[in-house]
Amino acid sequence: MDVDRSDQQYRIWLKEAVRQVQADANRSADTHMLRFPLPEHWGIDLYLKDESTHPTGSLKHRLARSLFLYGLCNGWIRPGRPVIEASSGSTAVSEAYFAKLTGVPFIAVMPRTTSREKQRLIEFHGGRCHLVDDPRTMYEVSARLAQETGGHYMDQFTYAERATDWRGNNNIAESMYQQLRKERYPEPAWIVATAGTGGTSATIARYVHYCMYDTRVCVADPENSCFFDGWVNGDPDVSCERGSRIEGIGRPRMEPSFVPGAIDRMMKVPDAASVAAVRALDRAIGRKAGGSTGTGLWGALRIVAEMLAEGRTGSVVTLLCDPGDRYLDKYYSDEWLAREGLDILPYTAAIDTFLATGSWPS
Repeated sequence: MDVDRSDQQYRIWLKEAVRQVQADANRSADTHMLRFPLPEHWGIDLYLKDESTHPTGSLKHRLARSLFLYGLCNGWIRPGRPVIEASSGSTAVSEAYFAKLTGVPFIAVMPRTTSREKQRLIEFHGGRCHLVDDPRTMYEVSARLAQETGGHYMDQFTYAERATDWRGNNNIAESMYQQLRKERYPEPAWIVATAGTGGTSATIARYVHYCMYDTRVCVADPENSCFFDGWVNGDPDVSCERGSRIEGIGRPRMEPSFVPGAIDRMMKVPDAASVAAVRALDRAIGRKAGGSTGTGLWGALRIVAEMLAEGRTGSVVTLLCDPGDRYLDKYYSDEWLAREGLDILPYTAAIDTFLATGSWPS
C-alpha cells in the first residue's frame, strides 16, 4: 500500500517559511559581551552577554527562532493556522515576530500582570494577547485554544531544551566562548543563568560538558519559583501557589525543559535583590535591563565575592536578558516596590559595599 500525503502548495509554503526564519538569523550579527566594572587588582572579570540587541529585544529571540524551525520542520506549523504559546512576555514577543515573518496568526496566553509594554509589542508584531488571572492555567488554556482553532501549541516549556542545537551551531554558549577568546581569562570559571523554561541553562551546561570545559554553571532562581526546591530536593513534582514577580523567569512547577542534572549549582535570589542589582547595573554602565538580568547579576556578584575571598582569579559570565524600558512601571518604579512590599535598600547597600571594599556583608 502506498500513501502519499505530500501537498505541493504546502511544500512551497514550508520552504519559504523556513527560508524566512533562517534569513533572519543570517541578517543578525552576534550580541555584545559587556564588561561590568570591577577593580583591576581583584583579578576577576565579570561579563554580561547582552541579548537585548536581538531584533525583538531579548534572549528569547534565539529560542523563538529555534522553536519555529522545530515546529515547521516537524510539520506542526501549518499555513493559516494559529500558533499559540504560554508565555509571560518576551518569548511571546519574539514568537509574534516569527509568526508575522512566516505569515501565520499568533496568540499569546499570558498572566494579566504582564507588563503593558510587552503586550503592546506582541500586538505590534500582529499577535493577540489572551490574558489569564492564574498563571498556573496558561498551559491548559493554550492547549485548549490550539484544539479549538486547529492551531499548534508551541509549548516552549517542553521543547526549549530540544529545539536548540546544544552542540554548537552558534548557540549562545558557543558565542560566549568565541567572544572571550582574547580575554585574559577566556574560559569562564562560572556562567550564571536564570530559568524560565530551563532551555538556556540546559544549552549552556550541555555545551560546557560536550566541549570538556572546566566552567561551572549556576542557575539563579527568584522567589515564587520551583526550580531551586526541585533541584535541591530532587523532586520533579514540586509546585508553588504564586507566580513570579520577575517576569520571564521563575515557574510554579518544574518545567520539562529544565535539566537539573546538567547544572552545578543553584542560588535562591530575593526579588528585592534582583531589583537592587538591575539598578546597580544602570549606575555602573548606564544600561537599564529587566528583572531577570538582576537575578543573574546578583548571583554572579555573589560568586565573584566568593572567588575574591578565596584568592581565586578568573572570569564570570551572566546574561543581560532584555531591556529595562519594558519595565519602567515595575522594577524602576518606587511606587511599584512599595505596593509589592519590597525593600531594596539592604541589597543596594550590600552591592555598594562589596564594590567599594571587596567584602560581601554577612
